[in-house]
Amino acid sequence: EKEMKEKAPHFVNSKGFAPDSEYKKWINQLKIRFHQCQIKAAVRTNSSLLEFYWNLGHDIVIMKAEAVWGSSFFSQLSLDLRDTFPQMKGFSVTNLKYIKRWYLYYCQEDAIRQQIVDELSMPEKFAFVPWGHHIEIITHCKEKNEALFYIDKTIEGNWSRRQLEDEITSRLYERQGKAITNFDIQLPSTQGALAQEILKETYKFDFLHLRKGYDERDLEEALAHNISRFLLELGKGFAFVGKQMELRMPGGQSFFPDMVFYHTKLKCYVILELKVVPFIPEFAGKLNFYVTAADQLLRDEHDNPSIGLLICKSKDDIVVRWSFQDIKKPIGVAEYELQQLTEKLPTIEEIEKQIEYM
Repeated sequence: EKEMKEKAPHFVNSKGFAPDSEYKKWINQLKIRFHQCQIKAAVRTNSSLLEFYWNLGHDIVIMKAEAVWGSSFFSQLSLDLRDTFPQMKGFSVTNLKYIKRWYLYYCQEDAIRQQIVDELSMPEKFAFVPWGHHIEIITHCKEKNEALFYIDKTIEGNWSRRQLEDEITSRLYERQGKAITNFDIQLPSTQGALAQEILKETYKFDFLHLRKGYDERDLEEALAHNISRFLLELGKGFAFVGKQMELRMPGGQSFFPDMVFYHTKLKCYVILELKVVPFIPEFAGKLNFYVTAADQLLRDEHDNPSIGLLICKSKDDIVVRWSFQDIKKPIGVAEYELQQLTEKLPTIEEIEKQIEYM
């Protein structure tokens, strides 16, 4: 066998070293370990910097620095710190004011202080969020619980600052966990609470460009074409299984659920139906049927009960709740929003005409 390998085509290292599979495997392991080391070092650096900022903010507030030393306090502090640490960034007047504001944001109210436990100690989880993210959060969040929500989501999803900005702009805090569902009745309490938390009241499809008069197939095709953006909007844990998967019955009838996902955290299939019209009770019955089919045909012994999600143009909450009365499967109903293109783009002639009058 060794002789056959030597006769087979292969590269010969002129310096007498030919890396084999074992060596390459070891090198890959070294790369992974070093990358992990870099991440840990970055977290430690970020943690130390933020702890310094936290304590600095505490000192400024406790010493009532501006009242004691006057309105030029921040300018003088900035000059002194930059003179002492010329290689360090973060000591501008603007940033020093953010540091004070950051500390006050979380420590000026008793309710939040109780969550933090000790106002002299920065919460441990803050260390996993970069300083620029913290500024974005305290600048745009109206209440402390909202800010803590985005802290947790940033850590959980490893969000970039741009993604954090987008999620705050899209009002994720207000939408998350607000979909109307029957999970509290049809699911075990633990899974039901988690499923409720995951679904949103309104899904933002701003990344789609659909003309006026679009139908359900247009919406479905557009979402499938932009599946990466759609998965981001659905939230972490959703894995796309397929669209319009034919459900063929023994009697010859076929049915086509719009989209099928698997949720890795819930450990269950999620059947998603799209409607470009307001919710009507019949939609709940059809989704109930599809969720039953998923339990019968897709779910295995390790999966939790499948759930259904109907995303429609609009809904009347009372109509939705009444529709749930005789539904036996766990389903939720949410709305969607998108920006539509104009029904008709101007022709070349119309554009030329406009130019003539400019």
